[in-house]
Amino acid sequence: MAPQPNFPGSNPHDDLDAYLGLEQAEAERRARERGWTTVRSLPPGAVVTMEYLAGRLNFTVDEGRVQRSWMG
Repeated sequence: MAPQPNFPGSNPHDDLDAYLGLEQAEAERRARERGWTTVRSLPPGAVVTMEYLAGRLNFTVDEGRVQRSWMG
């Protein structure tokens, strides 16, 4: 199936729970294939700003695997 278009200011329709447990590189690759314009991987407890950026997918990665994923 072809990925859905990602218009500026929008988020792809995606199941964020599907990334949990994936290796970091695989999760990042899948996210970009599914239309996320920015993919950010962070260590547990990382301090991040609270601004919301449409089209961005965030991962918390511990020991090389995704533990949490969220939009913005």
